Amino acid sequence: MKLLGQNIIVTGGSHGLGRHVVAAFLTEGANVVFCARNATDLSRTQAELQPGLRPGQQLVSLACDVSAPGDVAALFARAAQLGPLHAVVNNAGIYGPIGPSDTLSLADWTQAWQINVTGTLLVCQHALQAMKPRRTGKIINISGGGATNPMPRFAAYAASKAAVVRLTETLAEEYRADHIDINAVAPGALHTRFTQQVLAAGPEKAGAEFYAKNKKWAEEGAADPRRAAALCVWLATDESNGITGKLISAQWDPWNEPAKFRALARGDVYTLRRIVPEDRVKPATP
Repeated sequence: MKLLGQNIIVTGGSHGLGRHVVAAFLTEGANVVFCARNATDLSRTQAELQPGLRPGQQLVSLACDVSAPGDVAALFARAAQLGPLHAVVNNAGIYGPIGPSDTLSLADWTQAWQINVTGTLLVCQHALQAMKPRRTGKIINISGGGATNPMPRFAAYAASKAAVVRLTETLAEEYRADHIDINAVAPGALHTRFTQQVLAAGPEKAGAEFYAKNKKWAEEGAADPRRAAALCVWLATDESNGITGKLISAQWDPWNEPAKFRALARGDVYTLRRIVPEDRVKPATP
């Protein structure tokens, strides 16, 4: 077991990808504190996973809105009772408003940013404060498809998830000297509650093409969330030490071939586009 006895926090861990992440960390022997906003979902997931625990292994669920500073402080205070914090997975997030961008309400837009971006920052702040004294730690931020492709009619989600990637890259550079590795994960197209939200919104709001994709995923299946969960586990282990500031596709990038991945990761291929001198068009010589 790669993470035996280590202590992990997973936000948004009661269903969908988050639940798979919690289960994957438990399988590797970690103690897990997971949170979500819905207490009923938390209780159900706790009851489902509890029987599989090994002697002495801890699984703790806690209601938490990651956009609320007091809730996040309470989450980390509870996790501290288990011992030193080794890794955090920032999975909590929402789609936010669905529909043409000129019709979006500012309140719905703001809520998406508060949860997806401010919530990620709050969790990262507490994690960094816990990890810096030990000069080690892993932070994994789930970016979602909004960071990898334009998403018409999902402007709040797409923009906020792209912001999460740049936040990830920035924090990675800021805390590189503290040996805290911070990366983002694009899990791929998953069949989750987000899929149901798109189907409920209908093609008029979500757009015919994206609606059809989600309908297909709901009926025929989508990417396996266990692969994204396995990537989160790998990024939390010593095997990935030194890899930081990257946006990694769980489905398409060769992260499960460490030597190949490290060679590729030396450049900027796994980052948002950067303008370097080699990319600039040089003025023509008179």
